[in-house]
Amino acid sequence: MTRRRLEQELQKAVLEHLARRSTPGVFAFHYPAGGWRSPVEAAIFKSLGVVAGIPDILIIRAGHVFALELKTAHGSLTGTQIETQARMRAAGATVATAIGRDAALEQLERWDLLRPDVSTQRAS
Repeated sequence: MTRRRLEQELQKAVLEHLARRSTPGVFAFHYPAGGWRSPVEAAIFKSLGVVAGIPDILIIRAGHVFALELKTAHGSLTGTQIETQARMRAAGATVATAIGRDAALEQLERWDLLRPDVSTQRAS
């Protein structure tokens, strides 16, 4: 499976958890700016305000923006992603990069955007 495909599967898994376990008032979505574009299409998108490097999942809760970039074990941030994350932080957003599903879910729980996953807990 290609790295791009693995990141897509990771994103789908995280979004499924958000759909099932999000805390009240969470609005989560993906901003589809990635992927190959023809030079003309890229110019049109840029003129319409599309920004490169936006994290994979954007979440709004209680008037605050959270942004989570997802990477597989073999992925790394691009210079554009690093710059965009810094600009988002400077504007007041909370931004993180998570490597793998478990790290992503732990980050969302730390931000209080996911309820604990009781399906994985044992009864005492």
